[in-house]
Amino acid sequence: MGVGHVRYPTAGSSHHAEAQPFYVNSPYGIVFAHNGNLINTSELLHFMDATAHRHINTSSDSELLLNIFADNLQKTGKFRINEEDIFTAIGGLMEQCKGAYACVAMLAGFGIIAFRDPNGIRPLGLASRKVGAGTDYLFSSESVVADASGFVDWEDVNPGEAVIITRAGVSRRQVGKAAAFAPDIFEYVYFARPDSVLDGISVYRSRMAMGDALAAEVQRVLKEKNLSVDVVIPVPDTSRVAALNLAQKLKLPYREGFVKNRYVGRTFIMPGQQMRRKNVRRKLNAMALEFSGKDVLIVDDSIVRGTTSKEIIQMAKDVGAKSVIVASCAPPIRYSNVYGIDMPSRMELVAHGRTTEDIAAEIGADLVIFQTLPDLVQSVRQFNTRIEQFDCSVFTGEYVTGGVDQAYLQGLEDLRADNVKDVLVGGLGTLEGKDGGGINRETKSINGHAEVKVKEKVTQSDPTHGGDTIGLHNGWGLS
Repeated sequence: MGVGHVRYPTAGSSHHAEAQPFYVNSPYGIVFAHNGNLINTSELLHFMDATAHRHINTSSDSELLLNIFADNLQKTGKFRINEEDIFTAIGGLMEQCKGAYACVAMLAGFGIIAFRDPNGIRPLGLASRKVGAGTDYLFSSESVVADASGFVDWEDVNPGEAVIITRAGVSRRQVGKAAAFAPDIFEYVYFARPDSVLDGISVYRSRMAMGDALAAEVQRVLKEKNLSVDVVIPVPDTSRVAALNLAQKLKLPYREGFVKNRYVGRTFIMPGQQMRRKNVRRKLNAMALEFSGKDVLIVDDSIVRGTTSKEIIQMAKDVGAKSVIVASCAPPIRYSNVYGIDMPSRMELVAHGRTTEDIAAEIGADLVIFQTLPDLVQSVRQFNTRIEQFDCSVFTGEYVTGGVDQAYLQGLEDLRADNVKDVLVGGLGTLEGKDGGGINRETKSINGHAEVKVKEKVTQSDPTHGGDTIGLHNGWGLS
């Protein structure tokens, strides 16, 4: 058995010390991987310090979540624990921890454990395969992992459910209190692979439906403004499916006008605006043949910071496009994602505080057309009507867990801004200004770089802050 992890950091820093899985030796030896984001880290840190007396080494909320789990197991006081103890510990964790968390843990010599937050915001599923006389089991965020590894019978872990797999078999139990099932709709818009099925919904089919719905909105807006387009061109890769359906609906030619460099990763998650901008040109190349002298409709899955959109629109015009209209499969993204996708600062979002016309001017488009939120929700929900709602907080600012106010958002933005993500490493309480980690720091941006001032007052002993060459991250000095 084993646990692996591929998520990029959205809370804390990008330092290697925060690479998952995390491990605690006491009690019992636990390895832990987490996808998502907690929203009540302040009170949990206080609990860790004042009550549980457990030390947090990094600024990762995943390590905090692991220690809550470990503390709940330790309360049993047993030499050896059983499945009942584990279910009880996870049930307690779900009462303590607010936010999004899909987690997989490994208990030394015991088995694999997985659980999902009561709202089911982040995806998690289970599959199996027969090997000789036995059975292998796999947990993963997306079903495509199971497909690629020869696993079958994919089942979603339900919201608030915990699953324990030992040599003796599989045990499943609902341990979280009932809450609104609300998966993050942005998984379907952009994040998941099209060949995945999440919560019974084919990502591919949902994107086809997004294209159909967007076609009707594009047709309406073009007629209203007395405009026409010659060709539909997708931004590869995530908008291809929707763009093809849109083109078919509008009876317009569909063309691959951008050629993608497969060796450049997702610019959306790259740290720093400058790196994102530079890599858009490395990632995509516009073919003049498809743009020159044409009124072009570019289809994208979403417009987040506007960096990619601005660059590709300029690329299209550089190779001769007469006009460029951008159609987005998602509504305007105006609010932070607090549940584990990297949209940290409202100020970085191109739609925040701007009208549709303002957004078009900012990214250099002649016109921008956004999918309506009801159409987006229906595009996804029609494939699993038992899901009554989705977390659409990036569009509406309404957070399904509650507990997210302006003060919290401001603190999150300070913690996760581009200019500090690669610099600050240490106790999570320190980074959030909650007196949880030993050294107080002030951060300010100078010419796009983060400068960190370390105050002299040390509030408590902390081995990771005793000197730049001590502790988990040797030689990680601050400037």
